[in-house]
Amino acid sequence: MNYYETDSEFMERIDHFAFEEAVNEEGQQLEAPTRWLAILAALVGCQGREAYREFLPKALDDGLKPEAVKEMVYQSVDYVGMGRMWLFLDITNEIFIKRGVTLPASGKAGAAMEERLEKGAQAQADIFGPQMKEAWKNGHINRWLASNCFGDYYTRTGLDLAQREMITFCFLMAQGGCEPQLIAHAKGNMNLGNDKAFLIRVISQCLPYIGYPRSLNAVTCVNKASE
Repeated sequence: MNYYETDSEFMERIDHFAFEEAVNEEGQQLEAPTRWLAILAALVGCQGREAYREFLPKALDDGLKPEAVKEMVYQSVDYVGMGRMWLFLDITNEIFIKRGVTLPASGKAGAAMEERLEKGAQAQADIFGPQMKEAWKNGHINRWLASNCFGDYYTRTGLDLAQREMITFCFLMAQGGCEPQLIAHAKGNMNLGNDKAFLIRVISQCLPYIGYPRSLNAVTCVNKASE
């Protein structure tokens, strides 16, 4: 459907805010690949499938690397669950095939199966502090968190730890209802150099796609994390 024909006045305001006002707000700008990586992660978080389909080609045209997109989608399984990420993998593959993008099906894993727990716990410690090195001993879900979430995904190549923490922040911010985890990951971001000002820029660039309530909640969480 051509919304510029059926809803022209509405689309004029949408385009002005999302692609002119927000993108160019003084002090809130991000480099295009970083902005698009955050936006795509937020769209996964809020389940904006059609918007994701619309904007992924624009992100690629604007310099976001295909491998960064794939790594973002893979990592989302830990934060939105398999049931909600699967269609985004399908959309990504569909668009990549149409554009002739080919990526290796393997070779990005940074931890062998027998190393997942050790390397995942180390990744947690690198992000949140040395107290996390033994956190996996607190129960089987904590062990899964270390070995699966951090060991299987955070140790992969294609994105660095700071980028991975940023997209995690976006997954949590966009889906809402995850404020305790959002505060923790805001602190994790800050520990990796994604400071308060950077996170506010991320929120600002994602706001047109996730709305004001979740964006304002995210600002509150960032403020709490920086106290």
